[in-house]
Amino acid sequence: MLDYFTLKIIWWALVGVLLIGFAIMDGHDMGVGTLLPFVGRNDMERRVVINTVGPHWDGNQVWFITAGGALFAAWPVVYATAFSGFYWAMILVLWALFFRPVGFDYRSKIHHPVWRSTWDWGLFVGGAVPPLVFGIAFGNLLQGVPFHFNEYLVSTYTGSFWQLLNPFALLTGLVSSAMITLQGGTYLAHRTEGGIQSRAIKGALGAAIVLVCSFVVAGIWLQWIEGYRITSLVDTAGLPDILGKSVVREAGAWMANYGRYPWLWLLPALGLAGAAGAALLLMRRRTLCAFVASSLAVVGVISTAGVSMFPFVMPSSSMPAASLTVWDSVSSHLSLAIMFWATLFFMPLIVIYTAWAYRVMRGKVTATQIKANEHSAY
Repeated sequence: MLDYFTLKIIWWALVGVLLIGFAIMDGHDMGVGTLLPFVGRNDMERRVVINTVGPHWDGNQVWFITAGGALFAAWPVVYATAFSGFYWAMILVLWALFFRPVGFDYRSKIHHPVWRSTWDWGLFVGGAVPPLVFGIAFGNLLQGVPFHFNEYLVSTYTGSFWQLLNPFALLTGLVSSAMITLQGGTYLAHRTEGGIQSRAIKGALGAAIVLVCSFVVAGIWLQWIEGYRITSLVDTAGLPDILGKSVVREAGAWMANYGRYPWLWLLPALGLAGAAGAALLLMRRRTLCAFVASSLAVVGVISTAGVSMFPFVMPSSSMPAASLTVWDSVSSHLSLAIMFWATLFFMPLIVIYTAWAYRVMRGKVTATQIKANEHSAY
């Protein structure tokens, strides 16, 4: 059996992989939904846009569900603290996601322009709101979340929903929204042609510019934000002890890992290069390569946030010593080991099935196909 320290690191990486998988796979569905009202000029064009993701969007939800399940099982204290502290934000995401299944299934049931336009904007909400909220949540994590533990290790969140909407968090929300819109735009450009493809490319180019600019500004801003640093000795292989450490806040602390391991600068560089590369490839109509580049940008952006905070997972601004880290917020050694071997078995199955499904449904989606499958297409 793997030792406890190794499993803690592995599950930190696996949670990151699941978040990246969610942003790449379910992200392009959401990005397509965000662009839907703007790239489709009439009902048929919007049906084409919807059917580019129609066969896969619900299957891609597996990444979202698995990421939430992994967070609950591997980091139960983080799950409990985050979902109670970010309760209203999570409710907002949940209600936005409600528009997706009903929007896909009901939009084309009635041939009425008002009905269909209403569901188009519902799909827009379902695609645009979750990435924005997730980005805002990451921005608040980087600044610290106001929570503390009592003597029974029961967490109490002392902030409010409106406090989450601070300037830096809104900036990181913009980074997340632009990243997902770029992902959706590159995918849409690859699966469509003609006017829809041209408008999708324009939307993706705009998202790439916003992503690069906002990501750079957020990185510069982050150097002046008070990060967190552990000042006491921590038994990284020992049993979790949430309050058994000393933590200080200081400006520039989130940049410390880059000083210790300079190669980590490759991650933000990947985020910028992926976005810029996707834009250049789109201008040359290399749509598949552009989607790969956009996916690499997702890897770079999310990984940058993760390694900047490591080993912190959810810092506390009101009680720094209660900040949750990779070392003290995890499940037991046995639980992590069982989940690890289960993941080794099931994760390849998910990847293989997803690859097969996309291969079967590859190719351009056209209005001719929609007309030929009027009663089965979305």
